[in-house]
Amino acid sequence: MTFLKNYKQTLILVGSIIIGAIVGVIWGEGAKVLSPLGDLFINLMFMVIVPLIFLTISTSISKISHPKRVGKILGTTVLVFVITSVVAVLIGLVFTFPFELVSNTDGAKILAELGGEAAETEELSLLQRTVSVLTVNDFSKLLSKDNIIAIVVFSIMFGCAMRMAGEKAKPVQNVLEALTEVIMKVITIIMYYAPIGLGCYFASFIGQFGASIAVGYLKTFVIYTIACLFCFFGMYTLYAFIAGGKEGVKRFWKFVLPATFTALATCSSAASIPVNLQTSKNIGVSDDIAETLIPLGTSFHKDGSIIGSVFKAMFLVCLFGTNVYTAGGVLQILGISLIATLLVTAVPIGGGTISETMIITMLGYPLTAVPILTTIATIIDAPATVLNVVGDSASSMLAARIIDGKDWMNHKEKTASNDNTKKQKIKA
Repeated sequence: MTFLKNYKQTLILVGSIIIGAIVGVIWGEGAKVLSPLGDLFINLMFMVIVPLIFLTISTSISKISHPKRVGKILGTTVLVFVITSVVAVLIGLVFTFPFELVSNTDGAKILAELGGEAAETEELSLLQRTVSVLTVNDFSKLLSKDNIIAIVVFSIMFGCAMRMAGEKAKPVQNVLEALTEVIMKVITIIMYYAPIGLGCYFASFIGQFGASIAVGYLKTFVIYTIACLFCFFGMYTLYAFIAGGKEGVKRFWKFVLPATFTALATCSSAASIPVNLQTSKNIGVSDDIAETLIPLGTSFHKDGSIIGSVFKAMFLVCLFGTNVYTAGGVLQILGISLIATLLVTAVPIGGGTISETMIITMLGYPLTAVPILTTIATIIDAPATVLNVVGDSASSMLAARIIDGKDWMNHKEKTASNDNTKKQKIKA
């Protein structure tokens, strides 16, 4: 019952998409009559995307407090997160580049239906193009969904400014937090319509373009699951071995299953924090490292989401026939996946939509393609969450190895023994 409760919304959305796909296959071109109902959902989501990005990112950053930890732990945590995140991207590339996730037979037609080719831009230098993406020359342009990355940059700056202002910014922070709660309720209302909207969208979509895209989703899910299994059993075992040799591998697999099943059952990285903390401590990671890395990892380290970003990007690349099979293309996908995931993972709610919007923006496709990626995010949610959670456990072992040395698994016991000795001396 708990499983059904936690996955209720996901199951309803998947069910509505499947029903919509079946209607589209059976009805064919006639399903286009349902298009306005799908467009209504898309428009409602775009209506809240700008305030959602600004409010969630700025308030999240403003509330970050200086944790009580040594600089070595924080620095090592960042280092481990960066390295393992890059590895996750490379795994995603290895499992997507050899395959055509979806046929691009109707790619041009789909692109035209979604809004046509991306607007042609004048030839600009790399630096000029970077500036134009990160900033706008008029504040009013920040209110447009066409400048998503600039909105993110401004939100980060605004959040940092509130932190710098300290207590004087408290009234502003309180107002923004209240507005965040309101916008989340608006999204909740919109999501009541999501099953109808997405069902109608895909009925119309598949009715016009055939069942090839539905086959593409199935293919994407299967390959993504295989990639997750490789990462789960292969890479995390390797991380455990690097951290603690054979004993590290033994302890990892002895204690990691509760966190695995909690992630699978709740489909929430945040809900898995207590179990994951205990998992890391049971493995032998010292309390200060575990209590620093695991909460931070929930926000800033998500292997499953990063691999998912690669799959989303490559799905669009395959669908629209974009050539990224070059050294520059590989670097582009790598950068897009890292930025789209890491830059918005601190956002507690709505981060997925923001990430998908950024992927589309950076690839230069119409933002009306967001539902295509939303569907992928929905079907890969469960395995992605498992990697997000268990990846933090494996990362905590690597951090412990760097900070506490090769004898890190016994570090906690030694510390406890020393504390007891000190207490006995004091009593004596």
